[in-house]
Amino acid sequence: MTSRGAGTAFSRRNYRLSTESEKPKLTGIVNSKLLNDYLHRIFPSADGIQPATAYRKPLTFQNLQEHLDKLLAEDSGAEDSRDQVLEGRLGPSTVVLDHTSGFEGLLLVDDDLLGVIGHSNFGSIRATTCVYKGKWIYEVLISSQGLMQIGWCTLNCRFNQEEGVGDTLDSYAYDGNRVRKWNVTTTNYGKSWAAGDIVSCLIDLDEGTIAFCLNGVSLGTAFDNITRGAGMAYFPAISLSFKESVAFNFGSRPLRYPVEGYRPLQDPPSVDLVKAHKLLGYLKNVIHIGIDVLEGKLVEKDTSTWQLQGEPTVLITLTHIFNHFAPLMCKVYLVDDVLMHFLLSILERGGAVEAHPLIQQLLDLMWLLMEDYEVHECLKQLLMSLLRAYRFSPIIPDLGLQIHYLRLTIAVLKHEKSRKYLLNNVLFDVLRSVVFFYIKSPLRVEEAGLQELIPTTWWPNRFTKEGKESKEVKEESAEERLRRRAYDRGCQRLKKRIEVVEELQVQILKLLLNNKDRGGGEASRYIFLNKFRRFLQENASNRGNLTVLCPPEYMVCFLHRLISTLRCYWDGHKAKAPAALSSEEAYVPPQLFYNGKVDYFDLQRLGGLLSHLKKTLKDDLALKANILIDPAELQAVTMDDLDEDEETATSTAQRPVAALAIGGALARPSWLSSPTLGRANRFLSTAAVSLMNPRRPLGTLEKMKARTLSVEQRTEDDIEGSHGNEGLLLGRPPEEPEQSITENSLLEILDGIVMMYNLSVHQQLGKMVGVSDDVNEYALALKDTEEKISRCPKRRRDIYEELVKSQKVFSEKLNHLSRRLAWINVTIYSKEKMQDIYWLLRVCIRTIEHGDRTGSLFAFMPEFYLSVAMNSYSALKNYFSPVHSMEELPGYEETLTHLAAILAKHFADSRIVGTDIRDSLMQALASYVCYPHSLRAVERIPEEQRISMMRNLLAPYEQRPWAQTNWILVRLWRGCGFGYRYTRLPHLLKTKPEDANLPSLQKPCPSTLLQQHMANLLRSDCDMAPSFLNSVLNQLNWAFSEFIGMIQEIQQAAERLERNFVDSRQLKVCATCFDLSVSLLRVLEMTVTLAPEIFLDWSRPSSELLLRRLAQLLNQVLNRVTAERNLFDRVVNLRLPGLESVDHYPILVAVTGILVRLLMDTDFQGAKRATAVLLADPCFQLRSIQYLLGHAEPSALAAMPPSADKRHFSLHTYTDYISLEELAKVERMLNHLSEESKQAAASTLPTSEEDLCPICYAHPISAIFRPCSHKSCKACINQHLMNNKDCFFCKATITGVDDFIKPVSS
Repeated sequence: MTSRGAGTAFSRRNYRLSTESEKPKLTGIVNSKLLNDYLHRIFPSADGIQPATAYRKPLTFQNLQEHLDKLLAEDSGAEDSRDQVLEGRLGPSTVVLDHTSGFEGLLLVDDDLLGVIGHSNFGSIRATTCVYKGKWIYEVLISSQGLMQIGWCTLNCRFNQEEGVGDTLDSYAYDGNRVRKWNVTTTNYGKSWAAGDIVSCLIDLDEGTIAFCLNGVSLGTAFDNITRGAGMAYFPAISLSFKESVAFNFGSRPLRYPVEGYRPLQDPPSVDLVKAHKLLGYLKNVIHIGIDVLEGKLVEKDTSTWQLQGEPTVLITLTHIFNHFAPLMCKVYLVDDVLMHFLLSILERGGAVEAHPLIQQLLDLMWLLMEDYEVHECLKQLLMSLLRAYRFSPIIPDLGLQIHYLRLTIAVLKHEKSRKYLLNNVLFDVLRSVVFFYIKSPLRVEEAGLQELIPTTWWPNRFTKEGKESKEVKEESAEERLRRRAYDRGCQRLKKRIEVVEELQVQILKLLLNNKDRGGGEASRYIFLNKFRRFLQENASNRGNLTVLCPPEYMVCFLHRLISTLRCYWDGHKAKAPAALSSEEAYVPPQLFYNGKVDYFDLQRLGGLLSHLKKTLKDDLALKANILIDPAELQAVTMDDLDEDEETATSTAQRPVAALAIGGALARPSWLSSPTLGRANRFLSTAAVSLMNPRRPLGTLEKMKARTLSVEQRTEDDIEGSHGNEGLLLGRPPEEPEQSITENSLLEILDGIVMMYNLSVHQQLGKMVGVSDDVNEYALALKDTEEKISRCPKRRRDIYEELVKSQKVFSEKLNHLSRRLAWINVTIYSKEKMQDIYWLLRVCIRTIEHGDRTGSLFAFMPEFYLSVAMNSYSALKNYFSPVHSMEELPGYEETLTHLAAILAKHFADSRIVGTDIRDSLMQALASYVCYPHSLRAVERIPEEQRISMMRNLLAPYEQRPWAQTNWILVRLWRGCGFGYRYTRLPHLLKTKPEDANLPSLQKPCPSTLLQQHMANLLRSDCDMAPSFLNSVLNQLNWAFSEFIGMIQEIQQAAERLERNFVDSRQLKVCATCFDLSVSLLRVLEMTVTLAPEIFLDWSRPSSELLLRRLAQLLNQVLNRVTAERNLFDRVVNLRLPGLESVDHYPILVAVTGILVRLLMDTDFQGAKRATAVLLADPCFQLRSIQYLLGHAEPSALAAMPPSADKRHFSLHTYTDYISLEELAKVERMLNHLSEESKQAAASTLPTSEEDLCPICYAHPISAIFRPCSHKSCKACINQHLMNNKDCFFCKATITGVDDFIKPVSS
């Protein structure tokens, strides 16, 4: 704008309008009398009294500017006061945070110097202006609810990393996190604050008091008799801990909660405010008053249907108004106080947003009559004000405030030109518009009006004291039923009100995803797509930098709204193109993962790094997808990465420390700073050296590997394709059907939704379950207290009163939590939200299945698709119950079967190289087989896939993470083994489990079908059984040896006289080794039961060796565990925390099960061989078998003092877990071994030492090696040859082994 107020020739824009006398006839400008009346009605005098027509100066467009200047200057007498220093205040008139010297610690400050984030232990900062007289107020917008102290301090206050505002003599603070006030000492004060609250800080230096308000409600006087006098002036100040964030309003915007008699530290722009209100009044007059040219009179018009309709008189009048109005609308305060409130008032009449086209007309006027930079600034400030107002509005029962601001946001975004400008430059670049899709959860249910909305509270009483669901379902009493139904009705009322907000949020996204508004450039959807991808990149590439990450609670809401919008557009396209897929069949085609049209940043692919895959699979890409990889391109990528790393190192080394300390610009906008969530570009530090050796790694100082996204230059044709160009679907593999899926742009949004769930949504879903857990904890405590009250003797009045107090506290807490839980269940765990996550799970399953069909190209799929498939199923199973059950979902069993097939196939898929994702797949499969419904799903997958899964599970336990594999086999067996029908170990039943929903605590659900597959594989594959069992025996030997070594160290530490503590990590490793030993023994029991011929049919190679090794290990375990007063006994009796699972029962019943299967449950020949091998082992001791039935060793009994009350282990004491039939088998086994051992002892001839094996000294020499002729027993050499081909003695390679028979002559 080059000139203002001079004549009527407007140089701001050339409107080709003239006011010469001959022009009205040509242009349609009305006659002078009507024009005079019109202009006087539009621009009335300040006193509102219109002079008589005869005495009124005629108004024309020639003198209108002069008249308007005069009207605007009438109340500007106070303009001179701007430069006058207001009494009681010192400092700049524009109040900001003092980023030059008024801070301590490490802080991030917004570019407007009003938002701050703590980046050290306890950083402090004050404002640039102080007060010494009068009444003053400022507001703090709480962005995070953590540890902060907000208030006032003097210039003399000295803070450090431990002491902040309120910890020194002349500083005063309120802390809503701990609900206290601070001035050297601390006392209780106020209420707890939450993110989204506004704290008002008031100081009265006339009376000497300081007070605080929370969301406009006074918390009372916090301090009185504060120090005043010469040299005492108070600065607004804050101290905040790491990651906490706030934004200040000293008066740069209208105060949300002004207090009568108190002035903001920064004066409002009074003169501009008066002008803006006057000009707005003139604008309203233009809208209200119309000109009837035919009748030659002025008429009142309906404002709701007002349109400009090309009337030159009205247009020139508006041009004069906007000539003055436009520059004012670039100012933050005026946009907030004048423009936003005017636009809101238009929508206050109710009805749909479409029923108020006036806002669209006003936006048209702004683009027509204002300079582009003015419109841009005005729209940016308007959206900032709307976002701030939405985020920091208090929750009221009907959510009216949030609805009000969302409706105006929709009205603004309905304007195409404004929407595209905001999308291109504001919504994702300056603002964090995701906030618009968030519905905050009220921390204080009373203030949110939930007591009126849900007057009756209820909570489930289905849990026992152990935290598990009660087996017997108690009949619900009439009173409980009434309460539950009243509570459900309240929840439904709340749900209907929240659904109104959610629907408005979906409308916003529908506007942003509009792909038909191609007027004046690219459609909104394609702008959104590029910005959305950038948003995903920021959150995927900055996992360690919390200031850049979108908070997970925002992500959850954004994800659900985006799914609703996407499915609406998807099904809309299906209606127009019947050949396309519906949203119920949605998936992401595999070519998106390798054709380079969608950027996945540095996210890991299933097959490794993208650059590696392009090199190794370039031939497959050319053959299957017709995509050629230029070798020069691969070399360029490699060199670019190298250059980038070198540049990072060089630039960091060359950058001066001072620049790092004060002027370091952040590479990304901050999420935690100001309420508008704009950019934070100042890093403050009190000492440069602290940046050299920071307390925490400062990710913001490191150069981000953020490359410019190629998607930012994409056009609609690049995405959707045209004229033979397939766009995003370039490179369709032959396995992929030619059928149209949907619009390509929707496929990319779907891909982004899956990525969003992986980034933080799943984590947040798990976090919010904590409220439900709290309800269960308090419900148990209340139930326990009520039982104690009923049992309390009448004479103990003191105990009774204390119990009643506890009952009241628990009831109040439950009332609060049950209402809060209702809010969370509606916003996060509702049935509709569950269906969204279920839909996402099915999308991932279909995407993985389509990708799998492409063969080697499956390696290009990002890992997060598999992660989301596993995590979304886990969320549906664990987080949404018991409010909603997964069984209610359509196609539930089919979906479980498809997911089971994916887990069964891909946990050992050679195309997947990442160890983390392979471990996750293994863990998911292990969890899957723990629950009956999901185990049945595994049994429903095709037989070929089941057998392949079992073959992979039976692979040798070397060179891979075998513990999870072993766990899966154990779960398939649990419920079939000897004494193996328990859910929890007998000695742990009286203790409460940490989480009753853990897979390990589920009831046994064995799979006979999968057991049969395992038996068939072991019988039919002669090489598989020996290699698998040899690896199991090796691991058992290692695990049990490690366990024994560790308990020796623990026992030695416990016997020392001095006070000592055993490392908890060592205890955990010890317990893990024990659990591994038990599970490996159970797998051996499973194998012996299902395929005993592997050990007992000696016509099979390695059978005898395997049996001998098994007998050796079983004897070692028995001897270690059953010896009287042994190491195992002493450690078990210590009952150390962390070793709770270590006990006699689990390991002894596992060993007993194997022995019973070998000796009692086989044919005569097999039992004979097993008995002979067992007795032949030099470690065999009959007393170990006697110990199982409680038969103590006679020598031990004689050695024990008579007074010792020693309980011996006996299987007879576990009749709840071991059947009478099983006990009878153990008795028969003991008798059998007793008889056989006597006969063996009688028939055994003495053997000279020279004839014993020089390796084990347990068996006679029976084998001679070729070619070196060294000798040993067969057991030793056979076991040695399974892992090594060199001779024991000379290291020569053994080519054969012959039987050795001692010559008779010798």
